[in-house]
Amino acid sequence: MTFPRVPDASAVAEHFAHALRAARRDDTPYRHWALSDVLPEDLAVGVLVLPIVPPMVGDSHGVRDTDNRKRTFFTPELRARFPTCAAFAEGLQRPQIARLFQETCGIEVAGGYLRMEYIQDTDGAWLEPHRDIPEKLFSMVLYLCTGPEAKEWGTDIYDSERRRVGRTSAQFNSAVIFVPGPDTWHGFEPRPIRGVRRLLEVNYVRSDWRDRDQLAFPDRPIVVA
Repeated sequence: MTFPRVPDASAVAEHFAHALRAARRDDTPYRHWALSDVLPEDLAVGVLVLPIVPPMVGDSHGVRDTDNRKRTFFTPELRARFPTCAAFAEGLQRPQIARLFQETCGIEVAGGYLRMEYIQDTDGAWLEPHRDIPEKLFSMVLYLCTGPEAKEWGTDIYDSERRRVGRTSAQFNSAVIFVPGPDTWHGFEPRPIRGVRRLLEVNYVRSDWRDRDQLAFPDRPIVVA
């Protein structure tokens, strides 16, 4: 018996669509959306129990690409190994979900590609204030943090002067979405991580994305229903 049960892609898409439609928009200090109950519970737990060891990165110097070989993307190979990853990726690849992202965020997504990264931060991890590159059509951080201190592990939000003005919730199975722009400064200030800070970064990226080995479906561009 598979534990936990893996929902099919249609159920994942339906559940996620409900969360996206109910997203709460905030325009301060820049436009972003907060989501709750993002994934079916079985799928969220399924990601947590994936047999993927947190990477030992050492000093990341405040960036993610210190050693890309140690990063975990939902590639075709990972989807083939783990049904949980396959169902999740197939759900977010669906044309009706693409349309919802397009309508919610006011962006054009047709012809882009799905990029999903599973991140497991351990003590010492941090991210300097930065803006995502414009090749990302949107950025979504989905929090799968557990433990008594996990509520403190949200994303730090900065104003145009790079002063911290807020921090997102890291409640389990919540998410934040924003569209990269000139003022979308965010990061993760150094703080204790007792346990593992688990999250997923989900993007649709432009068709000219260079790192094709990071894409969930490198031969299937996004179609909008």
